[in-house]
Order: sequence, then structure tokens, then C-alpha cells
Amino acid sequence: MVDMQVVERLLRNESDVAYKRRVRTMVEYLDPQPGERILDCGCGMGFYLKVLSATAQGAFCGVDGEATVLSFGRRALDGCGVGLTRGDVLRLPYADNAFDKVLFSEVLEHLPDDRAGLAEIRRVLRPGGTLALTVPHRRYPFWYDPINRVAESVFRAPIRTGPFAGIWANHYRLYLPGEVSALLREARFEVEEVRELTHYCFPFTQTIVYTFGKGAIERGLLPGFILRSTHRFQGEENSGSALNPINWALALFNACDRLNVVDRSQKRTYVNIAVRARKGT
Repeated sequence: MVDMQVVERLLRNESDVAYKRRVRTMVEYLDPQPGERILDCGCGMGFYLKVLSATAQGAFCGVDGEATVLSFGRRALDGCGVGLTRGDVLRLPYADNAFDKVLFSEVLEHLPDDRAGLAEIRRVLRPGGTLALTVPHRRYPFWYDPINRVAESVFRAPIRTGPFAGIWANHYRLYLPGEVSALLREARFEVEEVRELTHYCFPFTQTIVYTFGKGAIERGLLPGFILRSTHRFQGEENSGSALNPINWALALFNACDRLNVVDRSQKRTYVNIAVRARKGT
């Protein structure tokens, strides 16, 4: 069993409550067991791998096509026993049936051919193996990314590139739950569970976290004491002190997130779709 208290400590600096919910859900879906080989396909900087290596024993690998993010990941995960490889998601550098489980979070929407992407995932996953997947929801909440909601309403097209691309950043498409399930079944996966994640969120979360916050971090504009309270990879360094003003903002974001737990009624809009599926015959 994964120690969720460790997961929460690692997530202490996370200001995007939708991302926090994705991490918790994907760890639950993967349910890593000792000795399992697990691939994070499209791993980015490797935060999921940091969580997995800190909470479970297994052989964890990550693959991504971007050299810059992998370079950061190799530094951040040094000593964690995680293998990172640069490679094309559509031509994975692994043998058939190489992995017990595959994590595929916020990647499918970036692929020009999502069917080819799922076929490649199926190839490297052992028979009966688990796929844990998330994609952005086509009906996302207005307040999560109001800039794109307005763009889609007024101009009939989202903003896909630039600092205000938001939830549509470099995406070919967003999805509805039925569309994801149909794609997976077509790719010969057995869909076991589908969840819609995160309705309530702080206004302009996407812009605050990714346009301004991430940009400032990547450009080295924040002093060390601020980084320790804001950087995704430094959550364990944040003591949670009530004297830290950054923690006041995090507390506000988390208060919005608690509504997702308290109010279980069905909503129309969500930030993400999460799916657990199994490789069928």
C-alpha cells in the first residue's frame, strides 16, 4: 500500500488543486506492488516518478521527448533509482510486454494520432497490465481557465499557444468521458473505472499557476525561500508554517478544493477525466 501521508507531504507546495487530485488518483489506480515495472509515458520533469519512488518499491521508468525537462528530471530524481529515457511516445524504446503498469497522464491530447499512441502503450504493457490515464475535460470549469472559455465563446476557437494558452496549451483536442472510453475499447483495453475530476477551483488557477508561477520559477526569478514554498519538487522543504504568506495562498486554494470532497453531487464541468483500464486479449 502506498503511504498517502508521504504523498501529501510531497504535494504540500502544489497550488493547482486539479494536479493534486490527478496525482492522488493515478497513484491509487496504479497501486504499485513490490517488484513491478512501471512506466511513466510522457513523464515531463518526473514528479509522478518522484512520488512513486518515495512511496513504493519497484522498477520505475520515465520517457519523454523533451531534452530540457528530462535534464531537470535527472537532477531532481538523482539517487531515486529511476530510469529516464528520451524517446518518442509513438515509437517507444521498449520491448513488447515490458511493463506491468503504465501511467499516461495528460499526454494523449498532445498526440496528433491518439489511436497510435494507445496502440504503442498496449504494445509495451504486459497482458492484463494496468493503464492509468488522465486527459483534460472538454467541459472544463469557467473559473479554471476563463480566458479560453471567453475565446471559445467569442472567437469560436481556443488559444493553443503562447502564455495564455491555458488548458488548451499545445493540445490537439480535449475529451468527453464517453470519447475516452470508446478510444480505449477500440484499442482493445478493458475500461474498469472512469472518473471526472475537480469541479471547484480558485478563479484563474490555470493562469496563476502556469502562466505566472511556472514562468517565474523556470526563469529563476524567485528567491530560495519562496521556491521552498512554491516549487512542485520542494514540497517536503515547506514546513507548513502559518507565518509564511505563500502558505496562506495555498490554504485558500486548498479551501476551494475541499468543496470537491464535501459536495459529491454531479456537475456539468470538470478539469480532468481519469481512467483505469486493463490490457485485454
